[in-house]
Amino acid sequence: MKKVEAPTLEEAYEKAATQLACSVTDLAYEVIQYPSAGILGFLKKNAVIVATCKRVPPDSQDTSAPESKTFESIEENVASEIIAAVTTKDEPSPVQKEKDAVLDSFFDADNEEETEVCEEESVIYDELARLIEDELKELFSYACFAIDVVEVDVVDNTALIFIDGDDAALLIGKEGYRYNALSYMLFNWLHTKYELFIKLEIAEFLTSQQEMIRNYIKPVIENVEKNGRGKTRSLDGILVQIALEQLREAFPNKYVAIKTGKAGNKFVVINEFNNKSHA
Repeated sequence: MKKVEAPTLEEAYEKAATQLACSVTDLAYEVIQYPSAGILGFLKKNAVIVATCKRVPPDSQDTSAPESKTFESIEENVASEIIAAVTTKDEPSPVQKEKDAVLDSFFDADNEEETEVCEEESVIYDELARLIEDELKELFSYACFAIDVVEVDVVDNTALIFIDGDDAALLIGKEGYRYNALSYMLFNWLHTKYELFIKLEIAEFLTSQQEMIRNYIKPVIENVEKNGRGKTRSLDGILVQIALEQLREAFPNKYVAIKTGKAGNKFVVINEFNNKSHA
């Protein structure tokens, strides 16, 4: 039994076959960790598999020894010892103990790696949040707005940005048009450079919009519960995103998506279309 690590699953299979001196088609394997590209080049994960060879390679068998054991006979002996241990409620056989110890060591190593990855991810997110916060403060230092609070936190690939100050209302603009423009600009910057989504709060604007949409969609939710489907009216800017988030939370088992009308207006639909659970 071999534990093999490589950048891709294909390379892991080939490496295991080489180490076990058999072809890839003769491998019996279990994928312990799938490969991942990571975030911004960090937290990249290799593929990890545990593999054995289904048969003993011909060059490893001693045909001159009459008492040489085939791979099948070894498997039968192991199986018989396991069955005997279970039926008689005795201690597991030495072979089984050794096998369990090997597997336990693999999974213990995986748990340690997962803990290290989580800690590393937390450090990277903290550093990224400080970097974005410093860049935003520098940006607003060149603006004519009186903004004295800029805080950034990065959680689950999303930059949570809080901005406040005497001129916060000016950043929001009439009916939120400046807020929408700033959100669009920040999203394009952070998603292109850091592969992050954003959630922007200026003073209490986002909170008030969330509460307003929550009250608006109450009859929409009632209509969907009664008829099985429904849609919102046309919504502008951040409002359609808020409605989408709240309706997906209300109907996790339905198809909820943003649609665009002929005039370019956006609204949210809720139905069973493309819902795999109802296919």
